Amino acid sequence: MSKNTPDVLVFRTGAHGMSSEKYAAELRERLPNHTIECARTPQEEHELIADVTVATGHHFDAELLEHASNLELFACAAAGVNHLPLEEFESRDIAVTNASGVHGPNIAEHVIGNILVFSRNLHEGWRRQQRTEWRHFRAHSRELIDSTVTVVGLGAIGEAIIDRLKPFGCHIIGARYTPEKGGEGADEVIGFDADDFHDALARTDYLVLACPLTETTRGLIDSAAFDTLPPEAVVVNIGRGPLIETDALLSAIRGNNIRGAALDVTDPEPLPADHELWGMGNVLITPHNAGDTDQYYPRLADIVTENLTQIEATGNYDEIKNRVL
Repeated sequence: MSKNTPDVLVFRTGAHGMSSEKYAAELRERLPNHTIECARTPQEEHELIADVTVATGHHFDAELLEHASNLELFACAAAGVNHLPLEEFESRDIAVTNASGVHGPNIAEHVIGNILVFSRNLHEGWRRQQRTEWRHFRAHSRELIDSTVTVVGLGAIGEAIIDRLKPFGCHIIGARYTPEKGGEGADEVIGFDADDFHDALARTDYLVLACPLTETTRGLIDSAAFDTLPPEAVVVNIGRGPLIETDALLSAIRGNNIRGAALDVTDPEPLPADHELWGMGNVLITPHNAGDTDQYYPRLADIVTENLTQIEATGNYDEIKNRVL
């Protein structure tokens, strides 16, 4: 290995409008005895990846992997890893970790904010303000303390959402693929069995989708689900757009079969400018930015630092945090 080879290579692509150099700075602060290099160009990435044992970033294309002859760990800077060449990583015996948990607090705040907007009908107040119209409007007829919130997906984000819901005193149903694992903070936990899931939907005032997109969850909220939800229900999606069948959502809103929706993700995404959802007053849309936070890189650097410390202490990768491969 060259004497100029860094201990950790940070790829150049950043996230949420933040430079990857900020990420490198966070790592340098936590790992003062390590050399941390942030690649500035594709050429630098190709040169440095040849000898480095640890790399981190959002993407890693298969072509670049051909040059990574000494790589032992790739710390993905995203929670999802399906965009990575996982088979190639596995064939080369390269450990892969993800950023699970980094987005929990900020996405949970995003969800709580949307629920409170609908709980007090604040979006109606905003519309009347835009029209300079001083006219009373009613908040929702049911306070949050008397509501049932179903959170689908009990990973780090789902748990953070439940943790912030608890002080409001609402009844919380957690839904996950493996209900036997339970769900800390939830009043009850169910799986995706159709009968159990629809029984929960029938009791739900706020449905929060915080699960990954899988074969099981794709189109989970379909026409049957919208028919089961009470007319006063609100759907909040911060997972992935295809968790909801868009045509079924449009039909439910047109028919007043649900009270509204808050969508940080859509299908299709980006949502076309002429899409009907934009003009619906009871649909709140944000451009997939619930994950935006200035704590993104500090939290990510904490995970990587913990793992490197663990590896140096044990000499192996068996117990590192967030390992997915």
